[in-house]
Amino acid sequence: MNAPAAILPAPIELGIVLPTYNERGNLRSMIERLDAALAGIAWEVIVVDDNSPDGTADEARAVAREDRRVRVLQRIGRRGLSSAAIEGMCATSAPMVAVMDADHQHDPALLPGMLAALRSGHYDLAYASRFAEGASTEEWGRPDRVKASGLANRLARKVTGVTLSDPMSGYFMLPTEVLRKDASRLSGVGFKILLDILATVDEPLRIKEFPMNFAARAEGESKLDRTVVFEFLVGLYDKWLGRIIPTRFALFGTVGGLGVGVQLGALWVLLHLVFGERFVYGHWSNETTFNIANTVAAVVAMTFNFVLNNELTYSDKRLRGFAPLLRGWAKFALTCSLGLLTNVGSAAALKAMGFHDVAAVLIGIVLGSVWNFALSSKFVWGRY
Repeated sequence: MNAPAAILPAPIELGIVLPTYNERGNLRSMIERLDAALAGIAWEVIVVDDNSPDGTADEARAVAREDRRVRVLQRIGRRGLSSAAIEGMCATSAPMVAVMDADHQHDPALLPGMLAALRSGHYDLAYASRFAEGASTEEWGRPDRVKASGLANRLARKVTGVTLSDPMSGYFMLPTEVLRKDASRLSGVGFKILLDILATVDEPLRIKEFPMNFAARAEGESKLDRTVVFEFLVGLYDKWLGRIIPTRFALFGTVGGLGVGVQLGALWVLLHLVFGERFVYGHWSNETTFNIANTVAAVVAMTFNFVLNNELTYSDKRLRGFAPLLRGWAKFALTCSLGLLTNVGSAAALKAMGFHDVAAVLIGIVLGSVWNFALSSKFVWGRY
């Protein structure tokens, strides 16, 4: 028997997505602030946690047992703020969805105003700006980060054509159907999903800006490190050139290009300083010694590529700890063995045919690169 309409809960109006990583100490108090700010509004929270080692997902489940408006999505084997936000926004049944941080830097008191702006039908997106008139970053207490954010905003506007005062904001709200319409086209790369959305939609969105007093983090450490800065640049690349040259392949190729320099440098060190070979008329004097040294140099470059790809290219699948790294390196070496054999073998053959040493090495590197990317993507990081 269906329950009488009078006792049915009100339909959810707003879903709030909280992407989290090591936010256990901030989560419960943030839910309490949301409850106070959204009085009279039917809402739910989707905590999207990237398998935080501090037990954030367990804490979220504990809160959910006390408050049915809280739901938890724990992601295993994948990371990234943008992709977490996309998954969370697609998981809610609410007609409106907001994304905000769980660390208390974003004030929940702005949510009712954002919701009212979207309900009016005059706007397609509402967002909180750190740099709009009336906004403040004094409570943040990090003038260095303020300058860095300003620079990032200027760069983002120049590359993507977005004209907002703070396109790098991580606090915004929009109708869920707008997000779902273009969800499959979003890159999910980087850490600023708002910029991704604005640069992806075909028709310009009508946007309402809300000045924000950007506060200091309540507990825990900031996630803004060198990797996040790198992810920002990757996100800009993806929106600018990613449809011409896939971003993941471009990253892998860039790392491989750096590996070229590493291999050539290691080869010179081995031949010149270790083996004492002489370089005469474009060739090293001993062909056997060259082949041995080039093999060692290729292994050095391969190790370099593994470390850099693990930190940058596959940061969302990053291997951590001595044992996982050792296994990952072994898999990387195994899956790249065909490429390594192609690399070294072709270089040796070309040298025997009279090619310049550097040209022989470069051609060998190019011939082995495709196998390296395809096999390592699948068997080392399991990306595809």
